[in-house]
Amino acid sequence: MAISIVMPALEMAQETGKLVSWIKPEGATVAKGELILEIETDKAVMEIESPGAGVLAGIKAKPGDVVPVGQVIGWIVAAGEKPPADEVQVVSGRNLASVSSPAHEAPTTKTTAPLETREARISPKARRLAKERGVEVGQLRGSGPDGEITTADVLAAADAPPDAPTPVPAGPSSAAGLSSIERLMAERTTQSWTTVPHFFLTRDIDAGGLNVLREHLLPGIEQAHSVRLTHTDLLVALVARVLPKFRIMNSSWLNGVIHANPDVNIAIAMAVTGGVVGAVIAKADTLAPWQIAVQRRDLAERARAGRLRPADIAGATFTVSNLGMYRVDAFSAIITPPQAAVLAVGCIADRVVPVDGRPGVRPMMTVTLSSDHRVVDGARAAEFLDAVAEAVRVPEILLS
Repeated sequence: MAISIVMPALEMAQETGKLVSWIKPEGATVAKGELILEIETDKAVMEIESPGAGVLAGIKAKPGDVVPVGQVIGWIVAAGEKPPADEVQVVSGRNLASVSSPAHEAPTTKTTAPLETREARISPKARRLAKERGVEVGQLRGSGPDGEITTADVLAAADAPPDAPTPVPAGPSSAAGLSSIERLMAERTTQSWTTVPHFFLTRDIDAGGLNVLREHLLPGIEQAHSVRLTHTDLLVALVARVLPKFRIMNSSWLNGVIHANPDVNIAIAMAVTGGVVGAVIAKADTLAPWQIAVQRRDLAERARAGRLRPADIAGATFTVSNLGMYRVDAFSAIITPPQAAVLAVGCIADRVVPVDGRPGVRPMMTVTLSSDHRVVDGARAAEFLDAVAEAVRVPEILLS
């Protein structure tokens, strides 16, 4: 029996995926779980495994095609078996795919609609947002590929003064300088910043205990597991152990409802070519620091190579973003929906602070918690941040 290969949904809000390449050619024999194609999302290029064993046949999309999630792009069939008849025709290049009429229905004559109002020129998410904000879709000029209307276009039109002209893209030259990952990152961050009610809490924390613990654990972990334990590894471990005590901080905002996540999955913000990716340490509250370090190293290597797997970026419930290695003192991070919060971490540096009532020099770091006010209020976010600060100050209590 033929097994369909569909464009997978690798993120909760994903609507399309771009086919980068077929690792296996049509007609090749593949095993279940063998890598057969690469797709690109707004975060990374990912390798996709075969859903079954057999022969790769009936390929419907080629490199460069942008395909809706769930659409069939090929088949795995038995030797000598033919793939099912085509149900969908994929439009080449960066256009969205269009669904053909089923064979048993009479074909209908389609008229060409104006560019701004054609269904393929606006994503469902942007259309829903336009309806919510009262934006007339037909009056918009899209800044996306082939003039597609994006959520950023809708938000810009919604925020424009009543008599202001509709924003028009600067031209092909401006878009040509952006990769698809950079363009989609810009759209996602714009959407988060303009639709999620952020608020920020900042705290200076004595990191002396964190330094001592790292120096204590570092030699043994390096020798036993060939990985260098970082401050980020310890912070992920500590935050993951604090989150179960503050379940609201580990929740998500989904379709107007607060959803309590059963697992603590910490995303680590990692810099890659063309943007930043949130690589996920699943069930981080159950892992020892060395296990987090090993996973973080492996994720970083795959992220830099552009070879993250779908599971590597899926299911994050909280994000830790550390720019301390860049000598940044402090910063505020933008939340990645549907997560409710992100912790931004600055560098550890010696500062003169009160120590037992007298001036003293201590290794201090500044952390900033960005929270979604629809999910959590200031008081509970402050309690969580205080617990994180105490965990950093005396980390051996949670990590012993």
